[in-house]
Amino acid sequence: MNRAELPRASLATRIAVASALFGLLITGVGMVVGYWALGRQLDARSAVELAGKRELVVHLLSETGSAADLPASKHRFNDVLIGHDDLHLALVDDATGALLGTFSPAASESISELDSASTDDASHAWRSGSGQALESLRGTFQLADGSRVRYYISLDRRHDTRLLAGFLRASLLGAPLLLAVVALGAWIIARTALAPLRRFQRMAASIGARSLNRRVSESGLPGELSALAREFNGMLERIDGGYRRLQEFSADLAHELRTPIATLLGRNQVALSRERSPAQLREVLEGDIEELERLSRLISDMLLIAQAEQGEGVLQCQHVDLHHEATHIAEYLSVVAEEKGVKVDVDGHGAVHADLMLVQRAITNVLSNAVRHADPGTTIHVAVEGGPRSSNLRVSNVGGHIAIDHLERIFDRFYRIDSSRARLSGGTGLGLAIVRSIMEAHGGNVRARSDSSTRTTTFELTFPARSDTRAQHVRGTATGEV
Repeated sequence: MNRAELPRASLATRIAVASALFGLLITGVGMVVGYWALGRQLDARSAVELAGKRELVVHLLSETGSAADLPASKHRFNDVLIGHDDLHLALVDDATGALLGTFSPAASESISELDSASTDDASHAWRSGSGQALESLRGTFQLADGSRVRYYISLDRRHDTRLLAGFLRASLLGAPLLLAVVALGAWIIARTALAPLRRFQRMAASIGARSLNRRVSESGLPGELSALAREFNGMLERIDGGYRRLQEFSADLAHELRTPIATLLGRNQVALSRERSPAQLREVLEGDIEELERLSRLISDMLLIAQAEQGEGVLQCQHVDLHHEATHIAEYLSVVAEEKGVKVDVDGHGAVHADLMLVQRAITNVLSNAVRHADPGTTIHVAVEGGPRSSNLRVSNVGGHIAIDHLERIFDRFYRIDSSRARLSGGTGLGLAIVRSIMEAHGGNVRARSDSSTRTTTFELTFPARSDTRAQHVRGTATGEV
């Protein structure tokens, strides 16, 4: 099976497995630490017990007059050892090395072991020939007659060994059950905690073109998922808005293309309905060319807007003098302005770091729009204002007042206040939409306001002091007409 086709474990399962592995690590460390601590406790207890028995043996020896009296006092030592099967004692004459008394085979074996491996009053751990684990110490005591006796005390630690072994066995047997309980509990907790994510999954699966208005409820969600829900709802809001704009754009585009195509089709069908003279056919072809040129402008403008919003290409930013460019464009439009009987006045200074051709296109669109709608005999004022954070270019003309409901939509594609007048002037209805796309590509914005008392309409382009060079745009169609 291909690796990509392998079933993926759920997040709850992954958390459960991770918790089990972490629990295994903690349990292992706990077992090692517990085993070590228990061993140290048993060692300390054994040392204390050996020290206590040593004091008792020394006390009994202090009551003995000489080494010769020890065999007769053997019953006193037997009384001490009764009930202590794990305690072993051997007594040796220090001067002659003669065995004065031994009370078990382990005690006899301890003599040679301690003489070769230990010093007086130092405990020594060792194993007897039969496998017994013993803790022993050796010492010397001077009797009343001046003779010295060596004593060998040994403590059988088989109970301690069994206790450690039982602890280890219980830990190893209980660890798998404990880990299984931890993993199951982690899985249940994770699955319960991740229930809101399944709500996200069901919501995402149910969203389609007809249900983009649905949103995830933030009620009852933890902080992290509440933030995720807000971002998810924001994403749906953007998708819904984009989808609605796409629908509107498709409808507007179909409407805009239908008229010239119907005109072309009707004109040519009429021309072909009967014989025409060359002059008449030429007139038909000239009309076709006008409609085709309009379609070409429409397609170029649509392509510019689409490429700007798709984020293709990179802005070719450079130093742009807004006053110089506005003056140059005003001179370019001077013939059209003279025909309308209006003048264009450019004032102020300011510079931006932007794409020259796109800035020229934006200024051209706004200024030509002002020329088209200005009253004859008036002056169009272009004011440039530079600042440390942004530079502004304002174009004001005296003409018909634009109502507030129109101001909010004049930057939309194909929106016309007077559609019949715009179509006769050859406009595509995309000029101001292109301006907005250009400004947004530079990280700036465009605004419009209209004063009903003075009948003055002002468009303001705001450029940041330095445009974001990461902004995406394509300049190939920037020289098309408005």
